Amino acid sequence: MSFSADQAIEALRAAGEPTRLRVLSLLAADELSVMELSGILEQSQPRVSRHLKLMADAGLIERFPDGARVFYRLSSEAAARRLVETALDLIEDDAFDRDHQRLEQVRKEREVEAEAYFERVAPQWDRIRSLYVSETAVEAAIDRLIGPGPFDRVVDLGTGSGRMLTLVGKRARVAIGLDLSQNMLNIARSNVSRAGLEKVELRHGDIFATRLPAQSAELVIVHQVLHYLSDPASAVAEATRLVAPGGRILIADFAPHDHERLREEHQHRRLGFTDAEIGEWLREAGLTPAAPVALPPDHDGLTVTLWTARRAVVEARGVA
Repeated sequence: MSFSADQAIEALRAAGEPTRLRVLSLLAADELSVMELSGILEQSQPRVSRHLKLMADAGLIERFPDGARVFYRLSSEAAARRLVETALDLIEDDAFDRDHQRLEQVRKEREVEAEAYFERVAPQWDRIRSLYVSETAVEAAIDRLIGPGPFDRVVDLGTGSGRMLTLVGKRARVAIGLDLSQNMLNIARSNVSRAGLEKVELRHGDIFATRLPAQSAELVIVHQVLHYLSDPASAVAEATRLVAPGGRILIADFAPHDHERLREEHQHRRLGFTDAEIGEWLREAGLTPAAPVALPPDHDGLTVTLWTARRAVVEARGVA
């Protein structure tokens, strides 16, 4: 997409105000709610909302509701992003630095809340999951989708209690599980040991920056992780970066729902994902998605969807 002259002028006018430029700078770094932006900017929510509406109408940012909250991010359109990035590159202002310092504080508060939650529930993790959906049905579907293997390397991002490792570990020459919670990793170590798995590495690691080699895994698993993250698209980008030619990624997460209490009680950041959203992220990474598999809820539980995608094998061409 390219802007017409009129669209470019409208976009420049929409961005041409100090607070709006500050908002754009923040949204270039993270998806944020009106409440979070209001706190960072130290301005009222109605005022911030007016700025956001003007920029959304001009195509500079995108608004997406998620349960009872609304989040904002920079436009996914390339022309709009280039315009914003060019404008921000020209600016040096102490107010922007202070905003990003407060953004880091918001991120740390999120992390503290999430870590406290995980530390609190780690011993009951599998039981809590079973309240929402039948794990037996989910795991059987995952088993069918990934097939018998064998796999040279499996990577499980946000491994939690290590359940995915115990499910697929015997099919892998090497399996690696990453998690930020040391308590979770300790539980995963116990579960992996009980399962008799010897070729499993459990590491303290960040799903946004795994430090693993690109295109090094035949199977990458992201199981019930994305709904906790403020930037799930970046996590998917990092996960897909690891997928080797001919390899696959499997994402298991909730379909969109309205169980708002999961935000407050269990630190869910996003209330599910659409097939279109996940599919777009996978295609942007150069993978070819397969048809999603939706698993209906038990009683009043949540629908779990399994998304898979494959990286094509690039055949070497001989020299004539």
